[in-house]
Amino acid sequence: MTRMSLIFDITRTHLLSRLKQSSIAALGVTFGIGTYIIMMSFMTGLNGLLDGLILNRTPHIHIYNEIKPSAQQPVDYYQAFQNSINVVHSIKPKKSQVRLHNALPLMAHLKKDTRVKGVTPQANARVFYLAGSNELNGIVNGINALEEVRLFNFGDYIIGGTPQDLIRNRNGILLGAGIAKKMSLKVGDRVQVSTATGGIFPLKIVGLYQSGLAEIDNVQSFVNLKTAQQLLGEGSNYISDLNVKLWDMENAVEMSKNISRQFKLTAIDIKTANAQFETGTSIRNIISYAVSITLLIVAGFGIYNILNMLIYEKMNDIAILKATGFSGTDVQLIFISQAVIIGILGGIIGLLLGYGVSVLISNTPFETEALPTIETFPVNFDPAFYVIGIVFAMLSTFLAGYLPSRKAKHIDPIEIIRGQ
Repeated sequence: MTRMSLIFDITRTHLLSRLKQSSIAALGVTFGIGTYIIMMSFMTGLNGLLDGLILNRTPHIHIYNEIKPSAQQPVDYYQAFQNSINVVHSIKPKKSQVRLHNALPLMAHLKKDTRVKGVTPQANARVFYLAGSNELNGIVNGINALEEVRLFNFGDYIIGGTPQDLIRNRNGILLGAGIAKKMSLKVGDRVQVSTATGGIFPLKIVGLYQSGLAEIDNVQSFVNLKTAQQLLGEGSNYISDLNVKLWDMENAVEMSKNISRQFKLTAIDIKTANAQFETGTSIRNIISYAVSITLLIVAGFGIYNILNMLIYEKMNDIAILKATGFSGTDVQLIFISQAVIIGILGGIIGLLLGYGVSVLISNTPFETEALPTIETFPVNFDPAFYVIGIVFAMLSTFLAGYLPSRKAKHIDPIEIIRGQ
C-alpha cells in the first residue's frame, strides 16, 4: 500500500468514526453555499428587473432643445454698464423652438458613428384625453415602433396589443394603462385627444402601454411619428427629441458632451439622468455580497471549530501515528484531507441545493398589476455565483483544516504517551 493511499484510508476512518461531526461540518458548508447562491441569484435577478424598468426605456443619450433663460441680458450689451454689477429680476426664458433644427441630417450623422447602435426620433405633444365628460392631461409620444422595439425593448411593456398593430393603424394609439383604467377604456375602444391648439382627434386604442411606473402610465401614450406630427400641425420633418442607443454605455458621457458642444443642443447621458437610481442599485448589491460572504465565512469557522475539537479527541491516534513512523507532514496532510473532503461534499450538495431552490423560485408565480409582463420571480442563474461558491468552499475548508493541522504536526508523541 502506497503512502498516499494509507493516508487516505486513515482520513476516511477518521471521518466515518465521527460521522455525526463530519456530517454537521459538511452541512455547514452546504447551507452556507446554498444560501449564498440563492440570495445572490434572487437579489441580482431582482436588481436586474428594477434596472430594466428604468434603463431599458432610457436612451443612452437624450437630445432635445431645453428651454432656459438667455445667458446674457440686454443690459449686458450696454457699454455704459459693462463695469457695473447688474441684477436682473424675473428673467424670462428666451423664445426658442421645441423642434430640433436639422434633426434628419443630425440623425444621419449619428448613425454613421461606429459607437452608435441606433437612433430613434420622437415628436411629443401635450394633450387632453377626452372620453365623455372625463378629461385628463397627458403626453402623446410619436415614435417609430419597430426601432423602439429593437433598441429599447418597447414590446415588453405592451399589453393587449402589439407594436405591429400600431404600425398598421394610422390613427391608432397605445394608451397608458393608468389612463385606460381611469377612463374605463379597453383595447378596441376609441379615445378623443385634444391638442393645445384646440383640435380634437379620434384615435383607436390598439394596445395598452404599462411601464410599471404609475407616474408614467397615468399620462403617457404612444402613436406613430406621422400621427403625432399631424396632432401638432407640423410637417414630416418635425422632431422634438432624439434617443441614441450606443453599443457601449460607457461612451455616453463623453459623446453627450461632444454633441452639446458641436450642435448647441442639450444632450443628457444615461448616467447623469439616472445617477440616484444607480447609487441605490450599488448599495443593494453591496449589501447582498456582504451578507452572502458572511454566511460563507461563518460556515468556514464552523468547520474550523469541529476539526480543532477533532484534533484534541485524536491526540492518542496522532501520537501512535508519529510513534509508528508517520511524519508531522503526514499527520497534517491527514487533517487537511478531511477538511478538503468535507468541503467537496458539502460544496457539491450546496451547489445542488442553491440551484434547486433558485429554479423553484424562478417558477413561483409573481403577479402584480404594476408589472403585468413579469409572470414569475426574477432569478439570475449566473455561472459565476456557482464558481465563486465552490471556490470559496474549497478555500475556507482548506484553511479551516490547515490551521488546526499545524498544531497536530508539532505534537510530541512522547509527551502524549507519558501523560497516559
